[in-house]
Amino acid sequence: MNLLITGIHGFVGSNIVASLKDKHEIYGLDIVTPDKEGVVRTYTWDNLADGSLPDVDAIIHLAGKAHDTKNEAEADVYFKVNTELTQKIYDYYLQSPARKFVFFSSVKAAADSVDGEMLDENITPKPIGPYGESKIKAEEYIRSNWNLTDKDTYIFRPCMIHGPGNKGNLNLLYSVIRHGIPWPLGAFDNKRSFTSVENLIYIIERLLEREVATGIYNIGDDKPLSTNELISLMCGAMGKKPRIWKMGRGLIKFIASTGTLLHLPLNKERLRKLTENYVVDNRKIKQALGIDELPVSSSEGIVRTIKSFGE
Repeated sequence: MNLLITGIHGFVGSNIVASLKDKHEIYGLDIVTPDKEGVVRTYTWDNLADGSLPDVDAIIHLAGKAHDTKNEAEADVYFKVNTELTQKIYDYYLQSPARKFVFFSSVKAAADSVDGEMLDENITPKPIGPYGESKIKAEEYIRSNWNLTDKDTYIFRPCMIHGPGNKGNLNLLYSVIRHGIPWPLGAFDNKRSFTSVENLIYIIERLLEREVATGIYNIGDDKPLSTNELISLMCGAMGKKPRIWKMGRGLIKFIASTGTLLHLPLNKERLRKLTENYVVDNRKIKQALGIDELPVSSSEGIVRTIKSFGE
């Protein structure tokens, strides 16, 4: 197939190219256009407007403003990138010969935190903050148009994606562990879902090959991990002994409350983020693709990612 991938030079785009370049002819659309092995040519967003992009069979829309965990980004930047660029590329898709469109949204477009056992696609979205709000606005635009065509459109809501080249939150935790700093929140046994980039690419390959109904699909590994399990896996990959301290919950909450008053790094909101459950239900996409089990286990994916940090 001929594929057009926006945001092709990012972490996910680079991994997709590395995996699919021998099977498909790949074109890029990005704000930068360096040569990239496996990519015929990368176009700019100006080329989208002037009609010079090549005809393709499918468009994978990755380009977006990532979630800024430090809350330093201006709100309008999220909407200009995550919402407006999505509207532009989807309008282009509707007029193009392409038959499949994959939009990478986020679980944060559905919910900032999960009520109940797990997050599924039937939830009424209630995003908090400009990142999730800009993603849901993009989703709403796509959904308002997808019934006007017989083309196939997919909204992916992945939870945290990791793999070789990842520069996200796992890197921060890796740095803490590498320096021998103990994890003090061992008394909180929370569960979180992750997405191995290998599993994500497996899903994309199957989606390109099969007839799958237009819709919203959560993306995540089969099994959630507790933060304690995550730290143990990371330590094992680094050849270190886990240092997990089970300090009393009451004491930790008191420290976090004090941190909120004094504007310290550990505050009530950060404690909630570090210890909450966020489990994503991935059954819908697996049923649609005829998958019983994803090829990479949650544990294997984490270990591969951590080992790549030291390469």
